[in-house]
Amino acid sequence: MNVVITGGNRGIGLALAKQYLARGAKVFVTCRNACDDLNKLPVTVVKGVDVSNPDMLADTLMPLLSTKIDLLINNAGVLGREGVEDWDPNTIDYQFRVNALGPLLVTQILLPALATNAKIAMITSRMGSMEDNTSGGYYGYRMSKAALNAVGVSLANDLKPKGIAVGLFHPGFVQTDMVNGNGDIDADTSASRLVSRIDELTLKNTGSFVHSNGELLPW
Repeated sequence: MNVVITGGNRGIGLALAKQYLARGAKVFVTCRNACDDLNKLPVTVVKGVDVSNPDMLADTLMPLLSTKIDLLINNAGVLGREGVEDWDPNTIDYQFRVNALGPLLVTQILLPALATNAKIAMITSRMGSMEDNTSGGYYGYRMSKAALNAVGVSLANDLKPKGIAVGLFHPGFVQTDMVNGNGDIDADTSASRLVSRIDELTLKNTGSFVHSNGELLPW
């Protein structure tokens, strides 16, 4: 099994790489810069991949086009903390490019390399849910993750005839650098749950928005 993970140099992405290695998969990790922990793993690292830069993305992902990909995990993401009176359009734009446009472009570029019956996992957030938003704030993150959810549902519809299933997965509130170490669960626990949810992904539930604990989330 060949697994490609974007943004796999730390946090959830790194934990997912370890989980799939333990299963005997061949793992390919894309990142801008590789950390020591990633370099120690027996994975193929594709460096210099910046999902926010569409002009360079196809060139940097080219090494993966010769691999038959069974699972693509679009994990790369960023978090801003804009409020209604404290915001910056540049940070909001950047979150859109990384969190929403990036996964779409990565998927489009790597589509020719996806195996028959491949799976695509979008690591999204319940903060992209309209119904679940009871606290406001985080404008760029919420908007970009809502856009990612729209991307995922469209891809699920478009790729279903090709036998490719697409899942949208909320990892939980995970103790990563993105949230300054706060959270309810650690990255390894989140990754283990995500692997289980990806195992359950089929053409029957393609396009679903699911918490890593198995809960179906509202849009």
